[in-house]
Amino acid sequence: MEVQVTLTLSLVRHGQTEFNVQQRLQGWCDSPLTAPGLAGVRTTAAQLADRPFVAAYVSPSGRARATAREILALHPPVPVVVDPDLREFHFGDFEEQPESALLERYNPARMYAQVLAGTFAGLPGGEAGATFFHRVTAVFARIERRHDHGNVLVVSHGLTLRAYLSVIDPRPMYPLPNASVSSVEVHADGRHRVVALAVDYAGHGAPAEVDSVPVPELAS
Repeated sequence: MEVQVTLTLSLVRHGQTEFNVQQRLQGWCDSPLTAPGLAGVRTTAAQLADRPFVAAYVSPSGRARATAREILALHPPVPVVVDPDLREFHFGDFEEQPESALLERYNPARMYAQVLAGTFAGLPGGEAGATFFHRVTAVFARIERRHDHGNVLVVSHGLTLRAYLSVIDPRPMYPLPNASVSSVEVHADGRHRVVALAVDYAGHGAPAEVDSVPVPELAS
């Protein structure tokens, strides 16, 4: 007998920000959504309007909260939890710096792979990969414990969402587009399945980041 799906997580990366356009590192620092970023979020929101969310979990960053507001504006009142463990990876002294500054000192492809695996030592003044990986896996475990059925919205950040997705499917993937949606099924027997990855309703495309690698094809 086939196990019934009990929980669906809709994972949304925040909309395009000013620092995204300027190619500045943006972890715990913040910048506003751009006009195209807001428009893209509203496009994504329209695509999610029919999903019957029972709860929403949101990073405390302004860019994530602004994204969540637009999505939830098209839904009846939904309980919202702002969880600090959904924040982006902390880039330390490199926060707000051009991405090129990181490229000059680190091999980004190797660094980001280690961040997602929880093995990166961390940037000066920043967060160790193990700390990042632990808080990301912990927050998603809490979400899954609190909801044994229904649709749950999670609005967070590129590396944070990829860290969770990588636990389920360890194959490399491109950076997630702004305002993109990935969906995960959580089955009653504990199985997880990525059923949609980086659906780019807003049409922003994958970020031009130096750690870009191919998106895996999902099993049918």
